[in-house]
Amino acid sequence: MRDLVLRIDAATPPGRDRAVDALRALAILGVVLGHWLVSALVVDSGTMHVASPLRAMPHLAPVSWLLQTLAVFFLVGGLAGAKSLAAARARDVTYFRWLGARMSRLFRPVAAVLAVWAVAAVAMLAFGTDSGTVRALVKLVVSPLWFLLVFAALTAGTPLAARLHPLVPLAVVALVDLVRYGLGGPAWLGWVNVAAGWLVPYCLGAAWTRGAMRSRGTGWALVVGGVTATAGLVLLAGYPADMVGVPGAAVSNLDPPTIAAVTFGLAQCGVALLLLGRLRRILRRRITWAAVALVNLSAMTIFLWHQTAMMAVSAIGLLGGEPLPGLHTVPDGPGWVLARLAWLPAFAAALLVCSAAFRTYERGTPGNRGSAEGEGPASALRWTSPIKDSKVANGAWGES
Repeated sequence: MRDLVLRIDAATPPGRDRAVDALRALAILGVVLGHWLVSALVVDSGTMHVASPLRAMPHLAPVSWLLQTLAVFFLVGGLAGAKSLAAARARDVTYFRWLGARMSRLFRPVAAVLAVWAVAAVAMLAFGTDSGTVRALVKLVVSPLWFLLVFAALTAGTPLAARLHPLVPLAVVALVDLVRYGLGGPAWLGWVNVAAGWLVPYCLGAAWTRGAMRSRGTGWALVVGGVTATAGLVLLAGYPADMVGVPGAAVSNLDPPTIAAVTFGLAQCGVALLLLGRLRRILRRRITWAAVALVNLSAMTIFLWHQTAMMAVSAIGLLGGEPLPGLHTVPDGPGWVLARLAWLPAFAAALLVCSAAFRTYERGTPGNRGSAEGEGPASALRWTSPIKDSKVANGAWGES
């Protein structure tokens, strides 16, 4: 382990901003932990379905404020995309070669998880598993993939995002919500916000490369403005306090994104900017930086397989014949929350197994070799394939 830590530290370019990698790692882990805490697989009359503790315990809404970290991820994605594109242009790499390299790393791991689950679904049905259970399990795996489609679309639009002011997509989101909720417009119009809503932090990240996000004043302005706007929308305009989707709720802040989710995301981006200095100091420690680097090297694998890890533990738990508290029971009280917290180490252990089994689909792609700033820790660990053409730009989200 000590040798691994030293190799990662030695392979990291001196100018690399480790705090940006830490933000990416925290965003991914926040999504994972959030899903594990708000997605309950309940066994009822032989059928398994998904339930959320937020429906029975709305006072847990603040948990979603901490663990719905997608805005931070899109912020870092915008920064990485704009820097990578600028570096590619400096090396005379065409836009389509740059985009192809990034999409390669993004979607090869997706193909692996879809193939495994296609076989698993057929096998479960063949062995007599209830179709409702199979549908619920497959939905848990597939539903988070919307995020990757949006990320891919925004990555493709990086040349535009690099020139677009974040207030433009923010105004689009506000207008769509006004038409939907204030003027009785069609519900389908809300899907415009899937692109516009996440374009706001992505544009902020692109603006970061131009030096527009470097002052602490910007961070505080985002925090104060975002918190004030979100509080007003929740308290005065009737938006939900939960920043994740709750099954059965009349309005979801996330499906599709509302103006409340976007203003909340702006506050999160402000907090992220304010934390940069402290993160840089913490990441001077080699062991801490090694942990962050390893999470980033397997970010796609962690994201794609974390629901499978939870389901694997749930399936193993059913071998005893009786539903287990916090694993298969209805999430309707504090007892369930405490029991679910106790299961988190088991979920993490299962995720480590999944990561060990499938990380090659992420690390073996051509786009995962260095960064716009130089070779990253992956090169020292020899977990990736060499790039034959050094002009090809880098991976989907492995650079900063």
